[in-house]
Amino acid sequence: MDNLSREILGSWIQAIGTVIAAIGSTPSNVISSDLLYDLDIWGNVLQATGNALQADDQGKISPLVRIGNEVQSIGNVTVVAGLVIDFEQETGQKLIITGNWIQALGALVIVGDELENETTADQSINIIGNLLQAIGNSLQALSGVYELEQVRNKYKDFKNLEKHINSESLKVSGSWIQAVGSVISLIGQIIVEEKK
Repeated sequence: MDNLSREILGSWIQAIGTVIAAIGSTPSNVISSDLLYDLDIWGNVLQATGNALQADDQGKISPLVRIGNEVQSIGNVTVVAGLVIDFEQETGQKLIITGNWIQALGALVIVGDELENETTADQSINIIGNLLQAIGNSLQALSGVYELEQVRNKYKDFKNLEKHINSESLKVSGSWIQAVGSVISLIGQIIVEEKK
């Protein structure tokens, strides 16, 4: 597989993974909670795989983009570890929070590389997509911080219950913002690669 097709394939896999994870993060009366949990796990696994494929392609072309994709992949693996390994609840939640912060950092590294170079209209699409992914991951991490606070306080008062409701909204919003950003990045990547 040549570098072009590997990078596009990685972008597709990442985009599909973010959409699947966003579905898994969205409460539903139609989909069982077990299936939502599985979708969240598999979405993050696909994101890690897609980012790794993109990183593999960027070795000599753009070291910062490669590092950004590697960091995002590490963040996804960290989230998966927090979801699947049988830690006590607080430890698992801390891993999920950390993984989301790591993913946000990786997206910002890619944005930094894009801004460092001469920016074209096509590259602007990638910048917007990666910024949205960083924002989405940051919202998910903040949601995790609020949820962790709830675990520690065990809903001692109504104010904490309100934070729990807001944390769920942050998680869902962040997941979908990240998914939209990933799809925009995919579109940008396809446009840039077609012009090469």
